[in-house]
Amino acid sequence: MAIRRLISTPFTSSSTAAEVLEGVDLAGVRAIVTGSSSGIGAETARVLASAGAEVTLAVRNTGAGDAVAGAIARSTGGVRPRVVRLDLADMATVGRFVEAWNGPLHLLINNAGVVTGGLERTREGWELQFATNHLGHFALSVGLHHALALGAGDRDGARIVSVSSTAHMRSCIDFDDLHFERRRYDPQIAYAQSKTANSLFAVEATRLWASDGIVANTVNPGGVATGLQRNFTARQKASLDAAEAAGVFTYKTVEQGAATSVVAAVAPEFARSGGHYLDDAQEAYTVPNDADLARHPHGVKEWALDPTAAERLWTVSADLVTA
Repeated sequence: MAIRRLISTPFTSSSTAAEVLEGVDLAGVRAIVTGSSSGIGAETARVLASAGAEVTLAVRNTGAGDAVAGAIARSTGGVRPRVVRLDLADMATVGRFVEAWNGPLHLLINNAGVVTGGLERTREGWELQFATNHLGHFALSVGLHHALALGAGDRDGARIVSVSSTAHMRSCIDFDDLHFERRRYDPQIAYAQSKTANSLFAVEATRLWASDGIVANTVNPGGVATGLQRNFTARQKASLDAAEAAGVFTYKTVEQGAATSVVAAVAPEFARSGGHYLDDAQEAYTVPNDADLARHPHGVKEWALDPTAAERLWTVSADLVTA
């Protein structure tokens, strides 16, 4: 049996999002970036707009989004991005966002994420990290499927970028207790489960939608100091500090952290190929589910690419968000 060669690009861990887009013309491309009021989401939106894309900032805090949109317009000299409220933990706002969208969509960057220090639930009773990081993006993507299919038709393909994390290596999907109704709650495990879900979404979305010209890929932005860490527990912060001290990872700048998202969004290597997990601007190697995170900081665990788990998660997610 032939071993498939991993997809590679000219970029590295030190590349910036702006470098990835150098010489790329995105005029006519319509893009949505969730969680784009700060951090790598804001930088992703900025560089896409600087290349000519028509960008929509899908954010929970529209005041912060307006500030980012203004800064982007001033820095690029281009059109000010549109700002639309989106709370991924609130299915009603997801529905309103989808209903208000008109016309084709070419790039959907599912970037937003939340980390909690303790157990929080949505009004449905869903665990908040899984609800926000996975279910909200799932409902958004499914709701925008028609728009993505239209975009694929007029731009030779549409792409979804699903932002995951090395944290996915800590947990597979516990289908018997998705929302920690029986398990002792551990925010790190809950976050890890949601990040595995992000990857499995891309696997199944590509299987279902590639015939429509839509592909989805998952990215690990690497260690970037952003507002995402504001709710880290002392244990989580200590774990990060220890990993950095041990050389497991080095913090990236926001500009470097956004680079892999932009690679998945525009690089020709991923134009028609989906279901991959990217790290440091390359397709990551797969490691066994029992692999030690300290020894494999840049791989992807088998459970995050498992097609059977991906199909099951899609079915479970559809049942939840349409109930």
